[in-house]
Amino acid sequence: MSRAYNFSAGPASLPLEVLEKAQKELIDYKGSGMSVMEMSHRSKEYMEIIENAEKNLRTLMNIPANYKVLFLQGGASTQFAMVPLNLFTKNKKADYINTGAWSKKAIAEAKRYGTVNVVASSDDDTFNYIPELTAGMFSADADYVHITSNNTIYGTCYPELPETGGVPLVADMSSDILSKEYDVSKFGLIYAGAQKNIGPAGVTIVIIREDLVGKALDITPTMLNYQTHVDGGSMFNTPPCFAIYMAGLVFEYLLENGGVPAMEKKNREKAALLYDFLDQSSMFKATVASRSRSIMNVPFVTGNDELDAKFIKEAGAKNLKTLKGHRSVGGMRASIYNAMPREGVEALVNFMKEFEADNG
Repeated sequence: MSRAYNFSAGPASLPLEVLEKAQKELIDYKGSGMSVMEMSHRSKEYMEIIENAEKNLRTLMNIPANYKVLFLQGGASTQFAMVPLNLFTKNKKADYINTGAWSKKAIAEAKRYGTVNVVASSDDDTFNYIPELTAGMFSADADYVHITSNNTIYGTCYPELPETGGVPLVADMSSDILSKEYDVSKFGLIYAGAQKNIGPAGVTIVIIREDLVGKALDITPTMLNYQTHVDGGSMFNTPPCFAIYMAGLVFEYLLENGGVPAMEKKNREKAALLYDFLDQSSMFKATVASRSRSIMNVPFVTGNDELDAKFIKEAGAKNLKTLKGHRSVGGMRASIYNAMPREGVEALVNFMKEFEADNG
């Protein structure tokens, strides 16, 4: 079997060991005579799956006891509405930092329900950096502050978390959750689509501090109220059962392989390997300011559209897949999430060296 090195921004690679275990259990889960895709979400077998998934995620992220963990649907895009609907509790006012396409969508959605103050933005330079932030920039009367911790399209991430002066910090962590250590206690709420570092598309993780639950606006639909899902144990309606099962397998895999600290070490080494080459290359150039560089998503360009297209085509023939950059940045983008082995990054860098030698 020949597995491609898949550099897709998402849905993205999964650990081979996880896929093989799911394959083995696909038709008959642990002697139940059923696939996880077939069994009742109220069954003993499935209750064990979702309970273990939560327990293991709590261990991986060291989630404090006063935080609820929810497995929801609708992706991060639904959270763009759920956050203001549930957290606009005092002044219906929030501070947002605009660092790209997903931040812009979150801002637009929040404006439907209250006042949004865009504290800082990097749109003046194609979002290729994270703005400098100081505590004095934030509103003392804001209900929350919202950031996108890692920007998949533009390849930026926060070098440090902003100091919000006691105002709850909310983070869209879709593309860097479990890739490096975060102190969950510094956040009021974390949300993340699973399809990059956790599992297949279909489940959204929400980690919310207990005191922020139960204060939703009166107009909030039942399904968009965090209290609904806290009370129902993520089972108010039928959850995305198979996606949660797969996420649970990934959590087990991470725990068996050193947890988040081990993943962060590997991820930083992989990113350094690629950035070090880009910084000395005469053909390829990283597009992100060094202080703001993501260890998950690495955009790069040659400066020549025809050469970029040739590189992407020839890379694909070498089993280096899905390297085309987002249209707003152009060029190439290598997404090197947890499941991307170091060997994949080494293969990419070696091909880039060959390509530069042949086309320089």
